[in-house]
Amino acid sequence: MAERAALEELVRLQGEHVRGLKQQKASAEQIEEEVAKLLKLKAQLGPDEGKQKFVLKTPKGTRDYSPRQMAVREKVFDVIISCFKRHGAEVIDTPVFELKETLTGKYGEDSKLIYDLKDQGGELLSLRYDLTVPFARYLAMNKLTNIKRYHIAKVYRRDNPAMTRGRYREFYQCDFDIAGQFDPMIPDAECLKIICELLSSLQIGDFLVKVNDRRILDGMFAVCGVPDSKFRTICSSVDKLDKVSWEEVKNEMVEEKGLAPEVADRIGDYVQQHGGVSLVEQLLQDPKLSQSKQALEGLGDLNLLFEYLTLFGIADKISFDLSLARGLDYYTGVIYEAVLLQTPVQPGEETLGVGSVAAGGRYDGLVGMFDPKGRKVPCVGLSIGVERIFSIVEQRLEALEEKVRTTETQVLVASAQKKLLEERLKLIAELWDAGIKAELLYKKNPKLLNQLQYCEEAGIPLVAIIGEQELKDGVIKLRSVASREEVDVRREDLVEEIKRRTSQPLLN
Repeated sequence: MAERAALEELVRLQGEHVRGLKQQKASAEQIEEEVAKLLKLKAQLGPDEGKQKFVLKTPKGTRDYSPRQMAVREKVFDVIISCFKRHGAEVIDTPVFELKETLTGKYGEDSKLIYDLKDQGGELLSLRYDLTVPFARYLAMNKLTNIKRYHIAKVYRRDNPAMTRGRYREFYQCDFDIAGQFDPMIPDAECLKIICELLSSLQIGDFLVKVNDRRILDGMFAVCGVPDSKFRTICSSVDKLDKVSWEEVKNEMVEEKGLAPEVADRIGDYVQQHGGVSLVEQLLQDPKLSQSKQALEGLGDLNLLFEYLTLFGIADKISFDLSLARGLDYYTGVIYEAVLLQTPVQPGEETLGVGSVAAGGRYDGLVGMFDPKGRKVPCVGLSIGVERIFSIVEQRLEALEEKVRTTETQVLVASAQKKLLEERLKLIAELWDAGIKAELLYKKNPKLLNQLQYCEEAGIPLVAIIGEQELKDGVIKLRSVASREEVDVRREDLVEEIKRRTSQPLLN
């Protein structure tokens, strides 16, 4: 270690010597000779592991949120939470990591995306992949048979991130679930109503909710001749139809998954159909599909679901789509996915889906997987793809060049003359104690212009100005930043006046 320190010192001195020669404009030969000595010393030093170049960045598939982005995010969360509460949900939280075996075997082909944590010599753990499996574990562990809950938290997936489209490795999910034994399709219809309410309130564009039923899919696979062992893997191929063409999906089924081409063609006849309640009625009469008891049950429930959706006034937003498969293993009944629609470029063109922003379905068997006696708790729920929504809202605000307030400060306490710091501190303490959101500049004698400029930049609507005359008269000058109007307000009335003027929402 001492040898290395001595060498480092020689390198430093030789470096200074070379710099000195360059400043003195010494001959090129002399400089070259001394640089060669320097390089020789550096070579003796060898690579320094501790000083490797460190790139400062966030890990792949993650992001930081600036104050502006956080203001947008809080606004979106407020809309979502108030909707969940309007529907009577309670809130829970669960650990960010679970026992590895809790998550194993619940996600089908997506299981490879689970983040496993390094074995620390104790329990084998994994980061949660979604909020649904931890919820089912929570119900089984606490022997709950009935709850309506929401949960907003981060989940983790070893996915290939496409951050411009709102796809990350660490992201928030906002889940709402109804657990319990109820009459068919009433909770399911409420979940679809919540999705429609949320997407309408967030004003992110026109949307469509695709609906299908796992029993219809399984019944369809059976009558088309898919072997039982291939149901789940063929299901995950069908789920890709919103991203790739039928030809590509068929090719995957036949070439990669070994399905007979005529079976794939029979599936193709069904999965390319979509419509409303009339399609449900048409399929109930389908000679092949009606041979499946499972499919008939699913179609019967969808018929009832459309009845309730009509009563809720949202049937026009729902499309029965036979290609919707939702790759997760735990769904047992109705499944749904909301997509944003891109306006058609030319009249007469079909509207295009630009990605899923909410999804969910019924999973009646998941809690039973965790219960020692296999007791089932029927559940139905939804998850809002909030990261994608953040991306859309951010882009929209940027396009409109809309200013987003990043604080909620109602008033800045300012002074018009010098030596009034004590008075500003006394006044701001009064305002804080009265629940007013207030700031002051951290300078003894700030210029009034600087204080007013700060309000303009931060979007603070009011300035409470203290001056010597105001102190004598027992008043405070209250200035509106937007209109520049000033009024004298008695000190004891200041709190009420600020509350009256700033009672409207700060983030429009």
